[in-house]
Amino acid sequence: MQATHITETVSAIRANMEKVMLGKTDVIDLVLTCLVAGGHALLEDVPGTGKTMLAKTLAKTFDADFKRIQFTPDLLPTDLIGLNYYNPKTGDFVFRKGALFTSILLADEINRATPRTQSSLLESMEEKQITVDGVTYVLNASYFVIATQNPVETQGTFPLPEAQLDRFLMKLSLGYPAKEDSVNVIKRFTTDSPLEALAPVCTNETLAELQAAAKKIFIHDDVAAYVVNIAEQTRVHESVSLGLSTRGILALVRASQARALMQGREFVTPDDVKALAIHVISHRLLLRSGSRNRETAVLSVMEDILAAVPVPTENFAFASTQS
Repeated sequence: MQATHITETVSAIRANMEKVMLGKTDVIDLVLTCLVAGGHALLEDVPGTGKTMLAKTLAKTFDADFKRIQFTPDLLPTDLIGLNYYNPKTGDFVFRKGALFTSILLADEINRATPRTQSSLLESMEEKQITVDGVTYVLNASYFVIATQNPVETQGTFPLPEAQLDRFLMKLSLGYPAKEDSVNVIKRFTTDSPLEALAPVCTNETLAELQAAAKKIFIHDDVAAYVVNIAEQTRVHESVSLGLSTRGILALVRASQARALMQGREFVTPDDVKALAIHVISHRLLLRSGSRNRETAVLSVMEDILAAVPVPTENFAFASTQS
């Protein structure tokens, strides 16, 4: 896939999504980075900020299969992964697919399901496959989970365990739109439904090409060492009891490669790493007890870490052409 074609494709995808998600270019880019990197996204925000709309917009843009599951305490693992049931007409057991058999899954309010149900997502998110009664079913290569949770209403919820959080490439927040964007939302959504009128601009095949191209983006040894040094700092910081895992290191590298690709580069720079570090690392850190508000504390920790780790200054463009 040529660099020019990649840039044009990314621009077309972004522009299409901005028809619905007004003033959210930064979040759109982060979600696309997550998708191209082959990861999954956790959106944590108050109700009504557009989390569901973002997932639907993404699915329509890629003309991808889409399913939305409302997570509740009575949701069962079999609702997600499927089950074998006995068909008396044929005398055989038949497999009925669950909600996870799709391309883009919106796991709405994921923290309202029990830990047993939450854990049924682990295999699909990590390996893009599902095993039921000893039989493994391979999911689409473009399988992408967007999970949401409400940080305000915590009654009746089950906080995601560290192993589950580690499966999400990024944790993001949409936030409220700017004043001007809010006015435009009123103008656009009171007279029309931009989502219904949205047309796809690419296919799953295009996404597969982008994902394959992202894996080939060059990362210089100094940049790789920079990622590792950041990870090491998370493990020794006085406010952190559990630092970044090896999976987290690889997640930051994959995300950085995807960001470089989307910006039309063939190599990763330290700026890619710094721009994504907070989104990729923050939800993976376990802070020591006694810390103040977690979100505020973890942002402070990440700022300390990024300030403490020296940034490499190699000519990465030249190095990439010599590799």
